[in-house]
Amino acid sequence: MASPPPLTIAIDGYSACGKSTLARALARRLGYSYIDTGAMYRAVTLQLQRSGVDLDDESAVASTLSETTIGFRPTDNHVLLNGVDVEDQIRGLNVSNMVSQVAALSQVRRAMVDQQRRMGADGGVILDGRDIGTVVFPDADLKLFVTADIETRIDRRLSELLSNGQEVRREEVAANLKERDHIDSSRADSPLRMADDAILLDNTHLNLEQLVERGAELVAQIRTPKR
Repeated sequence: MASPPPLTIAIDGYSACGKSTLARALARRLGYSYIDTGAMYRAVTLQLQRSGVDLDDESAVASTLSETTIGFRPTDNHVLLNGVDVEDQIRGLNVSNMVSQVAALSQVRRAMVDQQRRMGADGGVILDGRDIGTVVFPDADLKLFVTADIETRIDRRLSELLSNGQEVRREEVAANLKERDHIDSSRADSPLRMADDAILLDNTHLNLEQLVERGAELVAQIRTPKR
């Protein structure tokens, strides 16, 4: 029996809702490539910060983008900025506080979407982000929109930052997530929204194992021929 064709799976959702955790674990389970598109925008943000670029200066942003390469290290999927591992640097609040503004820039989005489409062109890939199912791969085989209540998301992001040795207060994390929610959902270019044919997956009360099992069930359902 021939193997089923490789799928393209799009996972969207707000910050700290569990979409990356699901995408990473599900990709490992399926033997698929995982593309963390949020990390790509974080890497661009870090590069713009380092360059001291004014986000209103379109030519300066374009110049920085032309000199920026982003990839992922195959061994651990850490993001590489111009060939250098910046995984730790892109996860701090200094980048988090600016990434939604950077991601709202049309020229940044165009550059990242083009690269993401090239990365996922052959299928066998899971991408997570905010516009994967609506813009990057609107014809994805499976679209999930992951959500969790705001207090759960705050707790998860706070725990993540503290475990990485960053000293932050819960109030800072809450303010950051709420601001990013607003920017991501109200920006003019590719705002965050649930695709019409996406499946809503609320994981407020699910642990990682339960979340991945639910994702695997949904993959199995679309692979099962309809009678």
